[in-house]
Amino acid sequence: MSILVIDGMGGGLGAQIITQLSGVLPDKQIIAVGTNSTATANMVRAGAKKGATGINAVRVCLRDADCIIGPLGLVLADSMLGEITPEIAVMISSAAIPKVLIPVSHKNLEIIGLQVNSTMADLVRQAVRKTKELLDKQHS
Repeated sequence: MSILVIDGMGGGLGAQIITQLSGVLPDKQIIAVGTNSTATANMVRAGAKKGATGINAVRVCLRDADCIIGPLGLVLADSMLGEITPEIAVMISSAAIPKVLIPVSHKNLEIIGLQVNSTMADLVRQAVRKTKELLDKQHS
């Protein structure tokens, strides 16, 4: 079973996710895919078992992933300063596996119904907990 963590920019959010996932799901394979080499390197340093970079890495790693976790921008074309191409957004949003997306502020996008005072650390904890629940449900 593999968990695909995808991030861009500097990979800081992905690194936080991987650190927490490693503690909660130590027996799962965590694969990091960065939209750039800095993001990938930071996520591998955080404990991902494997790491790769770029559009083709997203395509290939989606084939065997049981779950995707990362920022909401993964399904928004041109987010992360353009690092999420329309092709990446479509690949991720159309993947037939669970997706756990953390809402990160985006220009001209309001997500309604979220807790107002959540810190990024709270959001990462919630996302990791939800990922564990989804994987437990899939394999029970």
